[in-house]
Amino acid sequence: MMIRNGLYLAETRFLDGVEAYNRHVMVLRDGTMRGGGGYYYTVGSYTCSDGKWKGEMTSREHSPISGTYPWARKTITIGFTGTYSDDGAEFEATALAGKQSFRFKSVYRLLFAD
Repeated sequence: MMIRNGLYLAETRFLDGVEAYNRHVMVLRDGTMRGGGGYYYTVGSYTCSDGKWKGEMTSREHSPISGTYPWARKTITIGFTGTYSDDGAEFEATALAGKQSFRFKSVYRLLFAD
């Protein structure tokens, strides 16, 4: 079974005491990722097999974010590994924003399959 192509709702919770939460949409299609939300857009790629997936993403701000988040006004590079099922996927990741890294967990719920 492969990850289903489609539109996903992505919910992200930051770890290690970082007080932040994010919801956005992501389109997964044949190893590519495209998505975003109110402040960021994300592009990336992934591989998957036997219920496990891994990949890389880059996120960039398209509208200025308020606050003093460590990733504000920076290009963010992300490497991730996780699991998937027929109706969604999840992963834990480490992101690099400038010289600072932070960890987060994302859960992807399939909204519409292609």
